[in-house]
Amino acid sequence: MSTQTADSFEWTELDRRAVDTARVLAADAVQRVGNGHPGTAMSLAPAAYTIFQKVMRHDPADPEWTGRDRFVLSPGHTSLTLYTQLYLAGYELELDDLKAFRTHGSKTPGHPEYGHTAGVETTTGPLGQGVANAVGMAMAARYERGLFDPEAPEGESPFDHTVWAIVSDGDLQEGVSAEASSLAGHQKLGNLVFLYDDNHISIEGDTATAFSEDVLKRYEAYGWHVQRIEPREDGDVDVRALYAALKEAQAETGRPSIIAMRTVIAWPAPNARNTEASHGSALGEDEVAATKRLLGFDPEQSFEVADEVLAHTRGALDRGAEAHAAWDKRIAAWRGENPERAATFDRVSKGELPAGWEDALPVFEPGKAVATRAASGKVLQSLGAVLPELWGGSADLAGSNNTTIDKTSSFLPEGNPLPEADPYGRTIHFGIREFSMAAEMNGIALHGNTRIYGGTFLVFSDYMRNAVRMSALMQLPVTYVWTHDSIGLGEDGPTHQPVEHLAALRAIPGLNVVRPADANETALAWAEILKRHTTDPAPHGLALTRQGVPTYEPDPDVARGGYVRAEAEGGEPQVILIATGSEVHLAVEARERLQAAGVPTRVVSMPSVEWFEEQPRAYRDSVLPPSVKARVAVEAGIGLTWHRFVGDAGRIVSLEHFGASADAKTLFAEYGFTPENVVAAARESLAAARG
Repeated sequence: MSTQTADSFEWTELDRRAVDTARVLAADAVQRVGNGHPGTAMSLAPAAYTIFQKVMRHDPADPEWTGRDRFVLSPGHTSLTLYTQLYLAGYELELDDLKAFRTHGSKTPGHPEYGHTAGVETTTGPLGQGVANAVGMAMAARYERGLFDPEAPEGESPFDHTVWAIVSDGDLQEGVSAEASSLAGHQKLGNLVFLYDDNHISIEGDTATAFSEDVLKRYEAYGWHVQRIEPREDGDVDVRALYAALKEAQAETGRPSIIAMRTVIAWPAPNARNTEASHGSALGEDEVAATKRLLGFDPEQSFEVADEVLAHTRGALDRGAEAHAAWDKRIAAWRGENPERAATFDRVSKGELPAGWEDALPVFEPGKAVATRAASGKVLQSLGAVLPELWGGSADLAGSNNTTIDKTSSFLPEGNPLPEADPYGRTIHFGIREFSMAAEMNGIALHGNTRIYGGTFLVFSDYMRNAVRMSALMQLPVTYVWTHDSIGLGEDGPTHQPVEHLAALRAIPGLNVVRPADANETALAWAEILKRHTTDPAPHGLALTRQGVPTYEPDPDVARGGYVRAEAEGGEPQVILIATGSEVHLAVEARERLQAAGVPTRVVSMPSVEWFEEQPRAYRDSVLPPSVKARVAVEAGIGLTWHRFVGDAGRIVSLEHFGASADAKTLFAEYGFTPENVVAAARESLAAARG
């Protein structure tokens, strides 16, 4: 957005006044609502202003412009750092929005929320995840370039842009940031710049209480380009030094960059500066007034913004329009030279799937035993040929998760010694970093223009859970591939056998958990996920088996979440067996025995409770008729999900304790996952239903 060099950098009296305006707006907003985090927003105002007004390429009139740089505020508690800059630059925030800070329904909630406020690129949420979001965005930017403009020289593609992130002491103490930063260095993400707010203050006081490492040495060891800038003698940010460091970092395209910037929290408040109180509490009326006097503002006024200051900062709209127009010329030239890629770009950017893509889906032969993880792998390899935007990988478990979309193409930087290394490769090696993988997937999805999936064992979803929750909160189109979904994984034992995980994941609002019964359900589930990511984005988690399970004829009603897998014979069903995943075949076998005994029995496969509950009441009642009170649910995990489906007379064949180290066949027999036990549960339910 700016072509200034460090030597020609301009910092006028209006720039200084604009920064001070951001400071008093932050103090006023917190004071008005009575709670919040003013201190960091005050001390970071010069840095955020420099990024938004002097360095970053963005267009406030078009917050979703493809050619924009991305900005991530990882310490989301200092949301006013971002809100004041969005307001000053001319996004969709006005002064009344700042006055409504942290109040119900406002555009300025306590933490920035994606999809709620224009210009907010991500809901960073708990500390650390913004770091990984930014890493994911930088990965996505490189893959996007590879899809659409791989031959362009460095810095000359319309798809080249920078991901800027402000990170804090708290972010860098969280383990997820270490995972993500390690991967970023390994990937040589030269389009990524972190500004580290080194203010030495956390809620418990000086960070000397818990944090004393040399952060820059750590990042240097990760393979990052590192810089440090010191404050001015009065403690404020040296904006000229900051600008020079930001431009140097942006010019370093072979490595990610981090700039450590020593700040004094709540600067220049005369009494609150450099105190932990200013981190998370209003300054108080007297301190706000004293700060305003110090900065030359009227202490009797609140939310004071001079017309000339706002006119000056809203120049970002003109600069954004100019940058956008220049980009439009570049993208038009690119279109002329790359008509086929341009057609793909248009399709992908709209979230559309190509005509005839479903023809690529494999259909599996009924009767053959296939692990659903293996079926998923074949689906991915088949779809890879027709969906170039689909990419992903695993947390070092690709051979077990079957997540390798292309063995010959690994997303790895130039200089990596592996023969399949390609900066624009299809297969991501996230490493043994489950939490950051999920948060990076969120960043990839937020960046746009690709479709992302990532795999690990279901038991490790615990490590990922908060990032999965953020996927659901933001309603992002990411797909988690969780394999080894039950005690059926066998000899690895209880530490690796998920028991409570399916129920716990289903408890996350907005997450769709899909546990297909066989290979054909797996293929149809993938198809439905891709369709939903086109029309109604939401995260999905596929829970897949290690062990082989019988394959049935495909049924398109898989997309409805629950359907009749085997109908009762000899009259209306007297009992309904509901099952998911590897337990569906047990229900089918139990049905055969009940039918042979003269009990008309229906089997319902319910791969996704969430999809099923979206269906009209008439459909749900047709699958689970309210008149049939005898019901059994069968799932190799805790039964928490199933009480509402089986009712008072129903029975649940579940696992309410941890497993053991033994082969799957032994464990299923030991813990009652047998046709005989399902039949016994059905007879108990029938008796209970009769009263």
